[in-house]
Amino acid sequence: MRDRIQDILLESIQVKEEILRSYISEIKNIVDLFIESLKKGGKVILFGNGGSAADAQHIAAELIGRFKKDRSALAAIALTVNTSVLTSLANDYGYEVVFSRQIEALSQKNDIIVGISTSGKAKNVALAFKQAKKMGLRTVALTGGDGGDIAKLADVSFIVPSAITARIQEVHITVGHIICELVEQELCQEQK
Repeated sequence: MRDRIQDILLESIQVKEEILRSYISEIKNIVDLFIESLKKGGKVILFGNGGSAADAQHIAAELIGRFKKDRSALAAIALTVNTSVLTSLANDYGYEVVFSRQIEALSQKNDIIVGISTSGKAKNVALAFKQAKKMGLRTVALTGGDGGDIAKLADVSFIVPSAITARIQEVHITVGHIICELVEQELCQEQK
């Protein structure tokens, strides 16, 4: 068991080392989009399924609450938290539209739409990106493997170079924390 624990930790480190070597520009591009959106009065709208839903909620919480600084709230929402909306949409229209209908209802000019999918194949995330495009909104995909359809639909895609769901999720939350820290640093310089 000790060897397997070491193997898992090394696997995680190796994926993050690859991010460090080759993906800094992609992270910076996402940070720039968040900052641009928030400076223009937009909000960050995040969503995903399963563990990716948890990541969406986690990132939204860091932006609304605080990451490192006591500061004004930054506008963010996770589309995965309203169970009445999710279940009514799934029941009445099908699970594929649970995010796209919310994008249609809640999104406004200057919002940034962030879809999280480890495989890049989640149909409901793809449909949400298509709805966002119809509305002229910018989109960011956090995904893994080959990026799937979602990476092709997004304006900016961050594709974790791994096919292992756990390693992809670990990088997504690390990147989410980096984004939150840099956005907070840029937008809340005068606050503690």
